[in-house]
Amino acid sequence: MKKFQAEIDVMPKKEILDPQGKAVTGSMKNLGLAEIQNVRIGKHITLEIDAENKEAASSKVDTACKSLLANLIMESYSFSITEV
Repeated sequence: MKKFQAEIDVMPKKEILDPQGKAVTGSMKNLGLAEIQNVRIGKHITLEIDAENKEAASSKVDTACKSLLANLIMESYSFSITEV
């Protein structure tokens, strides 16, 4: 068994309203940073996986994302895997 680390980004889909991002965008204007627009806020998740190889680790992470970490109706995800 090898140990891998996954870096996962979960973001609201572009067609979904992001109220948290909208609020931060509005606050940027109040701070004099009006040039910062269209803020989108998501989640960054790190985790470790014990697996035989990178492909098996990737499969486990993909299953975790689809089953628990991301709401596929409203969110998309991407991840990278490195051996540690």
